[in-house]
Amino acid sequence: MRLVYRAWHANDFSEWAIAAAIMLGVVLALILFKYGVARAVTALARRTATPFDDFIAEAIGATRIWLLIPLAVYAGASAVTLPPKLEHLIDIVAVVSLMLQTALWANRFVMCWLDRRIENQRGVDGEAVTALTLLGFAARVVVWTLTLLLILDHLRFDITALITGLGIGGVAVALAVQNILGDLFASLSIVLDKPFVVGDFMVVGDLRGTVEYIGLKTTRVRSLDGELIVFSNADLLKSRIRNFKRMRERRVAFTIGVTYQTSADQLARIPQLVREAVESQAQTRFDRAHFQTYGDSALIFEVVYYVLSPDYNTYMDIQQAINLRVFRCFEREHIEFAYPTRTLYLRGGAVLREAAERQPC
Repeated sequence: MRLVYRAWHANDFSEWAIAAAIMLGVVLALILFKYGVARAVTALARRTATPFDDFIAEAIGATRIWLLIPLAVYAGASAVTLPPKLEHLIDIVAVVSLMLQTALWANRFVMCWLDRRIENQRGVDGEAVTALTLLGFAARVVVWTLTLLLILDHLRFDITALITGLGIGGVAVALAVQNILGDLFASLSIVLDKPFVVGDFMVVGDLRGTVEYIGLKTTRVRSLDGELIVFSNADLLKSRIRNFKRMRERRVAFTIGVTYQTSADQLARIPQLVREAVESQAQTRFDRAHFQTYGDSALIFEVVYYVLSPDYNTYMDIQQAINLRVFRCFEREHIEFAYPTRTLYLRGGAVLREAAERQPC
Protein backbone atom coordinates (compact mmCIF):
# COMPACT_ATOMS: atom_id res chain seq x y z
CA MET A 1 0.00 0.00 0.00
CA ARG A 2 2.90 2.35 0.69
CA LEU A 3 4.16 1.83 -2.87
CA VAL A 4 0.73 2.66 -4.31
CA TYR A 5 0.52 5.77 -2.10
CA ARG A 6 3.93 6.98 -3.32
CA ALA A 7 2.98 6.32 -6.95
CA TRP A 8 -0.28 8.22 -6.56
CA HIS A 9 1.46 11.34 -5.27
CA ALA A 10 4.30 11.10 -7.77
CA ASN A 11 1.96 11.77 -10.73
CA ASP A 12 -0.70 14.39 -11.37
CA PHE A 13 -4.28 13.78 -12.39
CA SER A 14 -3.68 14.20 -16.14
CA GLU A 15 -1.01 11.46 -16.12
CA TRP A 16 -3.32 9.08 -14.30
CA ALA A 17 -6.10 9.92 -16.77
CA ILE A 18 -3.82 9.08 -19.69
CA ALA A 19 -2.80 5.79 -18.00
CA ALA A 20 -6.45 4.89 -17.42
CA ALA A 21 -7.30 5.67 -21.06
CA ILE A 22 -4.46 3.45 -22.27
CA MET A 23 -5.60 0.60 -20.00
CA LEU A 24 -9.19 0.93 -21.22
CA GLY A 25 -8.04 1.01 -24.84
CA VAL A 26 -5.97 -2.15 -24.41
CA VAL A 27 -8.90 -3.96 -22.73
CA LEU A 28 -11.23 -2.96 -25.58
CA ALA A 29 -8.63 -4.09 -28.12
CA LEU A 30 -8.38 -7.47 -26.41
CA ILE A 31 -12.17 -7.86 -26.42
CA LEU A 32 -12.24 -6.90 -30.11
CA PHE A 33 -9.44 -9.40 -30.76
CA LYS A 34 -11.28 -12.25 -29.08
CA TYR A 35 -14.73 -11.73 -30.56
CA GLY A 36 -14.06 -9.81 -33.79
CA VAL A 37 -10.98 -11.63 -35.04
CA ALA A 38 -12.31 -15.00 -33.85
CA ARG A 39 -15.53 -14.46 -35.80
CA ALA A 40 -13.61 -13.42 -38.91
CA VAL A 41 -11.31 -16.44 -38.74
CA THR A 42 -14.30 -18.75 -38.16
CA ALA A 43 -16.03 -17.34 -41.24
CA LEU A 44 -12.84 -17.85 -43.25
CA ALA A 45 -12.53 -21.42 -41.97
CA ARG A 46 -16.00 -22.26 -43.27
CA ARG A 47 -15.00 -21.21 -46.78
CA THR A 48 -11.73 -23.17 -46.88
CA ALA A 49 -11.03 -26.90 -46.88
CA THR A 50 -7.80 -26.75 -44.87
CA PRO A 51 -8.19 -27.46 -41.14
CA PHE A 52 -5.36 -25.10 -40.06
CA ASP A 53 -7.61 -22.03 -39.88
CA ASP A 54 -10.11 -24.05 -37.85
CA PHE A 55 -7.38 -24.72 -35.30
CA ILE A 56 -6.49 -21.00 -35.23
CA ALA A 57 -10.12 -20.08 -34.61
CA GLU A 58 -10.36 -22.61 -31.76
CA ALA A 59 -7.10 -21.31 -30.24
CA ILE A 60 -8.36 -17.71 -30.34
CA GLY A 61 -11.51 -18.90 -28.59
CA ALA A 62 -9.31 -19.92 -25.65
CA THR A 63 -8.41 -16.26 -24.97
CA ARG A 64 -9.22 -15.21 -21.40
CA ILE A 65 -9.71 -11.46 -21.08
CA TRP A 66 -9.30 -11.47 -17.30
CA LEU A 67 -5.95 -13.18 -17.75
CA LEU A 68 -4.72 -10.44 -20.10
CA ILE A 69 -5.81 -7.49 -17.94
CA PRO A 70 -2.29 -7.34 -16.40
CA LEU A 71 -1.05 -6.50 -19.93
CA ALA A 72 -3.41 -3.53 -19.98
CA VAL A 73 -2.10 -2.47 -16.57
CA TYR A 74 1.46 -2.81 -17.87
CA ALA A 75 0.64 -0.65 -20.91
CA GLY A 76 -1.03 2.02 -18.75
CA ALA A 77 1.87 2.04 -16.31
CA SER A 78 4.14 3.30 -19.08
CA ALA A 79 2.39 6.71 -18.88
CA VAL A 80 3.14 7.31 -15.19
CA THR A 81 6.16 7.25 -12.93
CA LEU A 82 6.18 4.33 -10.53
CA PRO A 83 8.52 3.18 -7.76
CA PRO A 84 11.02 0.59 -9.04
CA LYS A 85 9.59 -2.20 -6.87
CA LEU A 86 6.01 -1.59 -8.03
CA GLU A 87 7.14 -1.35 -11.65
CA HIS A 88 9.03 -4.65 -11.29
CA LEU A 89 5.96 -6.31 -9.73
CA ILE A 90 3.76 -5.18 -12.63
CA ASP A 91 6.33 -6.52 -15.10
CA ILE A 92 6.35 -9.94 -13.39
CA VAL A 93 2.53 -10.21 -13.23
CA ALA A 94 2.20 -9.18 -16.90
CA VAL A 95 4.78 -11.72 -18.09
CA VAL A 96 3.27 -14.52 -16.00
CA SER A 97 -0.23 -13.80 -17.28
CA LEU A 98 1.06 -13.75 -20.87
CA MET A 99 2.79 -17.12 -20.34
CA LEU A 100 -0.41 -18.63 -18.96
CA GLN A 101 -2.44 -17.30 -21.88
CA THR A 102 0.12 -18.61 -24.36
CA ALA A 103 -0.12 -22.02 -22.68
CA LEU A 104 -3.91 -21.94 -23.10
CA TRP A 105 -3.54 -21.10 -26.80
CA ALA A 106 -0.99 -23.88 -27.33
CA ASN A 107 -3.06 -26.40 -25.39
CA ARG A 108 -6.24 -25.63 -27.34
CA PHE A 109 -4.39 -25.72 -30.70
CA VAL A 110 -2.75 -29.08 -29.98
CA MET A 111 -5.96 -30.65 -28.66
CA CYS A 112 -8.01 -29.47 -31.65
CA TRP A 113 -5.44 -30.95 -34.00
CA LEU A 114 -5.39 -34.27 -32.12
CA ASP A 115 -9.19 -34.41 -31.88
CA ARG A 116 -9.45 -33.93 -35.66
CA ARG A 117 -6.90 -36.68 -36.28
CA ILE A 118 -8.66 -39.05 -33.84
CA GLU A 119 -12.04 -38.41 -35.47
CA ASN A 120 -10.60 -39.14 -38.92
CA GLN A 121 -8.97 -42.38 -37.73
CA ARG A 122 -11.86 -43.65 -35.61
CA GLY A 123 -13.26 -46.83 -37.11
CA VAL A 124 -10.41 -46.95 -39.64
CA ASP A 125 -7.18 -47.37 -37.67
CA GLY A 126 -7.68 -48.36 -34.04
CA GLU A 127 -3.95 -48.30 -33.35
CA ALA A 128 -3.72 -44.66 -34.41
CA VAL A 129 -6.67 -43.71 -32.18
CA THR A 130 -5.01 -45.32 -29.17
CA ALA A 131 -1.65 -43.66 -29.85
CA LEU A 132 -3.19 -40.22 -30.47
CA THR A 133 -5.21 -40.39 -27.25
CA LEU A 134 -2.10 -40.95 -25.16
CA LEU A 135 -0.19 -38.42 -27.25
CA GLY A 136 -2.80 -35.82 -26.34
CA PHE A 137 -2.28 -36.43 -22.63
CA ALA A 138 1.50 -36.27 -23.04
CA ALA A 139 1.21 -33.01 -25.03
CA ARG A 140 -0.84 -31.36 -22.28
CA VAL A 141 1.66 -32.47 -19.66
CA VAL A 142 4.56 -31.06 -21.71
CA VAL A 143 2.82 -27.72 -22.37
CA TRP A 144 1.94 -27.05 -18.75
CA THR A 145 5.23 -28.37 -17.38
CA LEU A 146 7.22 -26.03 -19.63
CA THR A 147 4.93 -23.15 -18.69
CA LEU A 148 5.41 -23.82 -14.98
CA LEU A 149 9.19 -24.02 -15.35
CA LEU A 150 9.31 -20.76 -17.35
CA ILE A 151 7.19 -18.99 -14.75
CA LEU A 152 9.37 -20.22 -11.90
CA ASP A 153 12.50 -19.20 -13.79
CA HIS A 154 11.05 -15.72 -14.38
CA LEU A 155 10.28 -15.49 -10.66
CA ARG A 156 14.01 -16.17 -10.00
CA PHE A 157 13.48 -19.59 -8.44
CA ASP A 158 16.36 -22.07 -8.59
CA ILE A 159 14.91 -24.55 -11.08
CA THR A 160 17.84 -26.96 -10.73
CA ALA A 161 17.28 -27.38 -7.03
CA LEU A 162 13.55 -27.63 -7.64
CA ILE A 163 13.96 -30.42 -10.19
CA THR A 164 16.27 -32.27 -7.79
CA GLY A 165 13.73 -31.95 -5.01
CA LEU A 166 10.96 -33.09 -7.32
CA GLY A 167 13.04 -36.13 -8.21
CA ILE A 168 13.42 -37.14 -4.56
CA GLY A 169 9.79 -36.41 -3.83
CA GLY A 170 8.81 -38.26 -6.99
CA VAL A 171 10.25 -41.48 -5.59
CA ALA A 172 8.05 -41.19 -2.50
CA VAL A 173 5.01 -40.32 -4.59
CA ALA A 174 5.73 -43.24 -6.92
CA LEU A 175 5.72 -45.65 -3.99
CA ALA A 176 2.41 -44.21 -2.80
CA VAL A 177 0.69 -44.40 -6.19
CA GLN A 178 2.41 -47.47 -7.61
CA ASN A 179 -0.91 -49.01 -8.64
CA ILE A 180 -1.81 -45.93 -10.68
CA LEU A 181 1.67 -45.81 -12.20
CA GLY A 182 1.38 -49.53 -12.98
CA ASP A 183 -1.77 -48.82 -14.98
CA LEU A 184 -0.06 -45.85 -16.66
CA PHE A 185 2.93 -47.91 -17.81
CA ALA A 186 0.57 -50.70 -18.82
CA SER A 187 -1.25 -48.22 -21.09
CA LEU A 188 2.09 -47.27 -22.65
CA SER A 189 2.81 -50.96 -23.20
CA ILE A 190 -0.57 -51.35 -24.91
CA VAL A 191 0.21 -48.44 -27.23
CA LEU A 192 3.74 -49.61 -28.06
CA ASP A 193 3.21 -53.39 -28.19
CA LYS A 194 -0.38 -53.20 -29.56
CA PRO A 195 -1.83 -56.49 -28.23
CA PHE A 196 -5.20 -54.91 -29.07
CA VAL A 197 -6.52 -51.58 -30.33
CA VAL A 198 -9.85 -49.78 -30.37
CA GLY A 199 -12.32 -51.81 -32.41
CA ASP A 200 -10.80 -55.25 -31.70
CA PHE A 201 -13.03 -58.07 -30.44
CA MET A 202 -11.30 -59.93 -27.62
CA VAL A 203 -11.97 -62.49 -24.91
CA VAL A 204 -10.51 -62.16 -21.40
CA GLY A 205 -11.38 -65.12 -19.21
CA ASP A 206 -15.15 -65.55 -19.45
CA LEU A 207 -15.68 -61.93 -20.57
CA ARG A 208 -15.79 -60.87 -24.20
CA GLY A 209 -16.55 -57.76 -26.19
CA THR A 210 -15.30 -54.99 -28.47
CA VAL A 211 -12.69 -52.49 -27.27
CA GLU A 212 -14.23 -48.99 -27.19
CA TYR A 213 -11.62 -46.92 -25.34
CA ILE A 214 -8.06 -47.32 -24.06
CA GLY A 215 -7.22 -44.78 -21.36
CA LEU A 216 -4.33 -44.12 -19.03
CA LYS A 217 -5.77 -46.28 -16.25
CA THR A 218 -8.57 -48.38 -17.71
CA THR A 219 -9.68 -50.04 -20.92
CA ARG A 220 -13.40 -50.14 -21.70
CA VAL A 221 -14.96 -53.05 -23.55
CA ARG A 222 -18.53 -53.24 -24.85
CA SER A 223 -19.82 -56.78 -24.30
CA LEU A 224 -22.11 -58.72 -26.64
CA ASP A 225 -24.97 -58.17 -24.19
CA GLY A 226 -24.49 -54.40 -24.35
CA GLU A 227 -23.00 -53.58 -20.94
CA LEU A 228 -19.70 -51.72 -20.59
CA ILE A 229 -16.87 -53.76 -19.01
CA VAL A 230 -14.04 -51.72 -17.46
CA PHE A 231 -10.63 -53.40 -17.08
CA SER A 232 -7.63 -52.05 -15.20
CA ASN A 233 -4.77 -51.83 -17.72
CA ALA A 234 -2.30 -53.57 -15.41
CA ASP A 235 -4.71 -56.42 -14.64
CA LEU A 236 -5.63 -56.71 -18.30
CA LEU A 237 -2.03 -57.27 -19.41
CA LYS A 238 -1.62 -59.94 -16.72
CA SER A 239 -4.55 -61.88 -18.20
CA ARG A 240 -4.67 -64.20 -21.19
CA ILE A 241 -6.13 -62.12 -24.01
CA ARG A 242 -7.65 -63.76 -27.07
CA ASN A 243 -7.85 -61.18 -29.86
CA PHE A 244 -10.29 -62.44 -32.50
CA LYS A 245 -9.89 -59.33 -34.67
CA ARG A 246 -6.32 -60.43 -35.49
CA MET A 247 -7.53 -63.87 -36.59
CA ARG A 248 -6.64 -64.44 -40.25
CA GLU A 249 -8.65 -67.66 -40.63
CA ARG A 250 -10.77 -69.90 -38.42
CA ARG A 251 -10.09 -73.62 -37.92
CA VAL A 252 -13.28 -75.67 -37.68
CA ALA A 253 -13.47 -79.27 -36.47
CA PHE A 254 -16.70 -81.25 -36.20
CA THR A 255 -17.79 -84.90 -36.13
CA ILE A 256 -20.43 -86.92 -37.96
CA GLY A 257 -21.83 -90.21 -36.63
CA VAL A 258 -23.43 -92.88 -38.87
CA THR A 259 -25.10 -96.12 -37.87
CA TYR A 260 -23.35 -99.48 -37.62
CA GLN A 261 -25.64 -100.75 -40.38
CA THR A 262 -23.75 -98.57 -42.89
CA SER A 263 -21.94 -100.70 -45.50
CA ALA A 264 -18.17 -100.59 -46.03
CA ASP A 265 -18.60 -99.02 -49.48
CA GLN A 266 -20.76 -96.27 -48.03
CA LEU A 267 -18.20 -95.63 -45.26
CA ALA A 268 -15.46 -95.29 -47.87
CA ARG A 269 -17.47 -92.69 -49.79
CA ILE A 270 -18.25 -90.47 -46.78
CA PRO A 271 -14.88 -88.58 -46.66
CA GLN A 272 -15.24 -87.63 -50.33
CA LEU A 273 -18.86 -86.54 -49.85
CA VAL A 274 -17.90 -84.33 -46.95
CA ARG A 275 -14.96 -82.91 -48.88
CA GLU A 276 -17.21 -81.95 -51.77
CA ALA A 277 -19.62 -80.30 -49.32
CA VAL A 278 -16.82 -78.19 -47.81
CA GLU A 279 -15.18 -77.25 -51.10
CA SER A 280 -18.53 -76.19 -52.56
CA GLN A 281 -18.47 -73.20 -50.22
CA ALA A 282 -16.51 -70.03 -50.93
CA GLN A 283 -13.89 -68.83 -48.41
CA THR A 284 -13.07 -72.37 -47.22
CA ARG A 285 -10.00 -74.60 -47.33
CA PHE A 286 -10.54 -78.31 -46.78
CA ASP A 287 -8.03 -80.02 -44.50
CA ARG A 288 -9.12 -83.62 -43.84
CA ALA A 289 -12.00 -86.04 -43.21
CA HIS A 290 -11.32 -89.42 -41.57
CA PHE A 291 -13.14 -92.38 -40.09
CA GLN A 292 -11.97 -91.57 -36.60
CA THR A 293 -13.29 -94.21 -34.20
CA TYR A 294 -15.96 -96.72 -33.25
CA GLY A 295 -18.37 -95.05 -30.86
CA ASP A 296 -20.85 -96.65 -28.46
CA SER A 297 -23.69 -96.33 -30.96
CA ALA A 298 -22.11 -94.69 -34.02
CA LEU A 299 -19.22 -94.85 -36.48
CA ILE A 300 -17.62 -91.45 -36.02
CA PHE A 301 -15.96 -89.36 -38.74
CA GLU A 302 -13.90 -86.25 -37.89
CA VAL A 303 -13.84 -83.35 -40.35
CA VAL A 304 -11.45 -80.37 -40.26
CA TYR A 305 -11.53 -77.35 -42.55
CA TYR A 306 -10.64 -73.63 -42.44
CA VAL A 307 -12.85 -70.60 -42.96
CA LEU A 308 -10.76 -67.92 -44.68
CA SER A 309 -12.43 -65.09 -42.78
CA PRO A 310 -12.36 -64.12 -39.08
CA ASP A 311 -16.02 -63.04 -39.13
CA TYR A 312 -18.12 -65.28 -36.88
CA ASN A 313 -21.34 -64.83 -38.88
CA THR A 314 -19.52 -65.88 -42.06
CA TYR A 315 -18.32 -69.03 -40.30
CA MET A 316 -21.83 -69.90 -39.10
CA ASP A 317 -23.31 -69.36 -42.58
CA ILE A 318 -20.71 -71.67 -44.09
CA GLN A 319 -21.17 -74.34 -41.41
CA GLN A 320 -24.93 -74.28 -41.92
CA ALA A 321 -24.54 -74.68 -45.69
CA ILE A 322 -22.13 -77.60 -45.20
CA ASN A 323 -24.50 -79.31 -42.77
CA LEU A 324 -27.39 -79.03 -45.22
CA ARG A 325 -25.26 -80.29 -48.10
CA VAL A 326 -24.06 -83.31 -46.08
CA PHE A 327 -27.62 -84.09 -45.01
CA ARG A 328 -28.84 -84.12 -48.61
CA CYS A 329 -25.89 -86.24 -49.76
CA PHE A 330 -26.48 -88.80 -47.02
CA GLU A 331 -30.17 -88.89 -47.85
CA ARG A 332 -29.35 -89.58 -51.50
CA GLU A 333 -26.81 -92.28 -50.63
CA HIS A 334 -29.13 -93.88 -48.05
CA ILE A 335 -26.62 -93.29 -45.26
CA GLU A 336 -28.28 -92.98 -41.87
CA PHE A 337 -27.11 -90.66 -39.08
CA ALA A 338 -26.61 -92.43 -35.80
CA TYR A 339 -28.35 -91.67 -32.55
CA PRO A 340 -27.95 -93.31 -29.14
CA THR A 341 -29.62 -96.74 -29.10
CA ARG A 342 -30.04 -99.46 -26.48
CA THR A 343 -30.83 -103.15 -27.19
CA LEU A 344 -32.27 -105.35 -24.41
CA TYR A 345 -31.87 -109.17 -24.44
CA LEU A 346 -33.61 -111.94 -22.48
CA ARG A 347 -31.44 -114.04 -20.26
CA GLY A 348 -31.77 -116.86 -22.76
CA GLY A 349 -30.41 -114.70 -25.55
CA ALA A 350 -33.61 -113.90 -27.46
CA VAL A 351 -34.16 -110.29 -28.40
CA LEU A 352 -36.80 -108.64 -26.23
CA ARG A 353 -36.96 -105.27 -27.96
CA GLU A 354 -34.80 -102.59 -29.48
CA ALA A 355 -35.49 -99.22 -27.92
CA ALA A 356 -34.24 -96.20 -29.74
CA GLU A 357 -33.87 -92.98 -27.83
CA ARG A 358 -33.85 -90.40 -30.54
CA GLN A 359 -31.52 -87.71 -29.33
CA PRO A 360 -29.21 -85.37 -31.29
CA CYS A 361 -25.69 -86.77 -31.71
